[in-house]
Amino acid sequence: MSDILLNQPANRQGIVGVLLAAGSSSRFGTPKLLHPLDDGTRLGVKSALNLIEALPWAVAVVSPQRPLLKSLLEAAGLQVLTCASAELGMGESLAYAVRHTPHAAGWVVALADMPFIQPNTIKQVMRRLAGGSALAVPTYEGRRGHPVGFASYYYNQLAELSGDEGARAIIERDATPAQFVPVRDAGIHIDIDTLDDLARHDASGALMRNGLWKPERTLTERNARQHSGGYVR
Repeated sequence: MSDILLNQPANRQGIVGVLLAAGSSSRFGTPKLLHPLDDGTRLGVKSALNLIEALPWAVAVVSPQRPLLKSLLEAAGLQVLTCASAELGMGESLAYAVRHTPHAAGWVVALADMPFIQPNTIKQVMRRLAGGSALAVPTYEGRRGHPVGFASYYYNQLAELSGDEGARAIIERDATPAQFVPVRDAGIHIDIDTLDDLARHDASGALMRNGLWKPERTLTERNARQHSGGYVR
């Protein structure tokens, strides 16, 4: 695969979805992005499907220690990048994605542990970028959330990110009320760090906590296994 994935953006606006999926899941106890939600969809795959419904051209960044997740996200339709330095933090992953999509008109950056964001919310952020905004930040009940949109104006700043801070400093510095996108979507605030977080929002979390959830391979995982030549870990 070429180091540059995007020479001619596939969508009319040239805006690329970015799914950051290289977290360590240390607080969850098991690989949380592989945890099945109550509908059987893996948590990280649900986030990916929401993103790709809104932005058909999307990339994901994963750790080299997660080959199954890579296969699942590829099966969902994303271009998947494996970032060897992902363990250094979110900034590393975001910079890696941006450097691999240098011709994009902008990026809508989503987190893989936020599976309850509505696709329409992602579309609203994308439309704000397409309308000429350099930065687009969704808000619900006056609070900022995810995903955040960055126009190509921010290429150099995003491409040079490192460590774990991600783009927070850019948002803190540049976000103004004119760039906020009010949405009716509480999912922009719901990130899943622990099993208790999941239990508050999805039945599978409560069932697993009580020893009643018996995860089985989902259809998506079986498809990914076929896609990857049978390599599932």
